[in-house]
Amino acid sequence: MEDILDVYKRPYDPRRPVVGMDETSKQLVADVRPPIPVKPGRPQRYDVEYHRRGVANIFMFTEPLGGWRRVSVTKHRKKLDWAEQIRILLEQDYPDAEVVALVMDNLNTHHTGSLYEAFPPAQARALARRLEIHYTPKHGSWLNVAEIELSILSRQCLDRRMESMQRLERECGSWNVRRNGLQKGIDWQFTTDDARIKLKRLYPQVQS
Repeated sequence: MEDILDVYKRPYDPRRPVVGMDETSKQLVADVRPPIPVKPGRPQRYDVEYHRRGVANIFMFTEPLGGWRRVSVTKHRKKLDWAEQIRILLEQDYPDAEVVALVMDNLNTHHTGSLYEAFPPAQARALARRLEIHYTPKHGSWLNVAEIELSILSRQCLDRRMESMQRLERECGSWNVRRNGLQKGIDWQFTTDDARIKLKRLYPQVQS
């Protein structure tokens, strides 16, 4: 935990950005009957029945000090999907960064070994050398700034029925552009000193 909090204390440095990464799933569903449109004094209403159209995965990358985030929709959340997202992060989003400090949870796909399964060894090594990985502790996903962005995305964009990958991609893309345009960052205030006081019960007891 303190490792993550120390990373968040770093000053803004475009050559060594601090980026949070998280992912979630979205069930794709289609209406059985057309919704009843909005009328004065009456919200839009949906039939309780729906058709399941599968599940999509959503990757979220965000740099809190840069006021930037990227949302990507994929069919799966396998090792190759994560590896491709990391390639995009390093080669397209931050091509000039020396190192990207990446904060994420310790899911079994979130390891540099996934890069070697997706790319030739030389390319995988080049990508891995530019990653400085910081894993959130078990039950500590709240320490990941990307989880905050996912929560906002869920409230502002994902809280409705979407019947296809294409629509989900359009909706997430529009939200992404709009929020980046507003330059919304995350003002992280929780520090190591706060943790040692407020979360004292989680620290091992020193035996005298």
